[in-house]
Amino acid sequence: QVQLVQSGGGLVRAGGSLSLSCTASGREVENRAMGWFRQAPGKDRVVVASVSARGTITRYHDSVKGRATIFRDNAANTVHLRLNTVEPGDTGVYYCAAGGVFSAVALEIKTVEHWGQGTQVTVSS
Repeated sequence: QVQLVQSGGGLVRAGGSLSLSCTASGREVENRAMGWFRQAPGKDRVVVASVSARGTITRYHDSVKGRATIFRDNAANTVHLRLNTVEPGDTGVYYCAAGGVFSAVALEIKTVEHWGQGTQVTVSS
C-alpha cells in the first residue's frame, strides 16, 4: 500500500507561482512513476505533469508546457510541482498520483493506483 500526503496550493493571483508537494510512503515508491492531476469544476480529471521513477523523464500537459516543472527526490520520497505564470484556467483540485510498480511515465487515470487527498488551487484574475 502507498500513502500520498499533499501540501501547498491555495489562492494564487494570476501571473504568480504555486508550489505543490507530495510525500509518499509505502511499498516501492522509488519504482513508481508519479504525477499531478487537476480536476476543474465540472470537468474530468486530467494529468498535468508526470515524472518517471528515476526522475529522468517528465511529461507535461500542453496547457502547462513551459510553465511547469515536476521533480522528485527519491531519498525523501517526495514529488513536487512548480507552476509559474499561473492563469485562471489552472484553477482546480490538484491530486498527487502514483502509478503501479515499474509503471510508465505517461500516467493516465486508468494507470494510477494511489491518490493523494487533493488540494484546492484557485487562481484569481
